[in-house]
Amino acid sequence: MINEFKSVQRRIRFRTCNKTMLRRRLDIPKDAVDMLNPEFLSKFTSETGKILPRRVTGVSAKMHRKITREIRRARAVNLLP
Repeated sequence: MINEFKSVQRRIRFRTCNKTMLRRRLDIPKDAVDMLNPEFLSKFTSETGKILPRRVTGVSAKMHRKITREIRRARAVNLLP
């Protein structure tokens, strides 16, 4: 049988990249994601102010793009540090 992966490292990378998301968040209302709601948006940023990745927050890609957009807008008007 022919090995489908060229090396062990590629097999390991394939398994780590194609994992299902552990924490799926479906409890976020679309109306809550707004730049005028900095308390809610601060849940998706780290202590240093970086935006947390999807694999940590567990939100969908569409919702993550919306959250990122609103965080950047809130930073532009100095509502978020």
